[in-house]
Amino acid sequence: MSGMTEVSSLTGRLLVATPALADPNFDRAVVLLLDHDEEGSLGVVLNRPTPVDVSDILEAWADLAGEPGVVFQGGPVSLDSALGVAVIPGGVASGERAPLGWRRVHGAIGLVDLEAPPELLASALGSLRIFAGYAGWGPGQLEDELTEGAWYVVESEPGDVSSPSPERLWREVLRRQRNELAMVATYPDDPSLN
Repeated sequence: MSGMTEVSSLTGRLLVATPALADPNFDRAVVLLLDHDEEGSLGVVLNRPTPVDVSDILEAWADLAGEPGVVFQGGPVSLDSALGVAVIPGGVASGERAPLGWRRVHGAIGLVDLEAPPELLASALGSLRIFAGYAGWGPGQLEDELTEGAWYVVESEPGDVSSPSPERLWREVLRRQRNELAMVATYPDDPSLN
């Protein structure tokens, strides 16, 4: 392990695409990092709703999914796999056992075992989002992209996961920052119009 630089974990933080990020998969994306260590990073894009209803693919979970009740495209990797991310209102106090089928990622945000019976979790979950696919980075890849200025790293809030208007999330997340990032939120969608 010596000689390895310690990767400070960004798990639970948001990656907000900068206007400079050229990859169309991530244009104006807001990514919740579910895992980040020296082996790489994994996250889901919070603001890419699809036309597919949750009830069409995971009927048992449809009633727990927040508005809009559609599947979100979590990223370009493993589009045929589903991930559930859910918020437990008020979080889980230390010493308290997390509900079966829910694993804490950060604060009140956690991953849901979609193989578990939904009724196990129904009473505990505040909001559930179902993602098809995820965004993944190999070892050091995300750090390189951060160095290149592709992403802003900001704190997540539980409400980001279940934003009822995902199309506004990019601007909303930037707008709440207390620094020059709040100004970026005013960028026009097409910079050539400036």
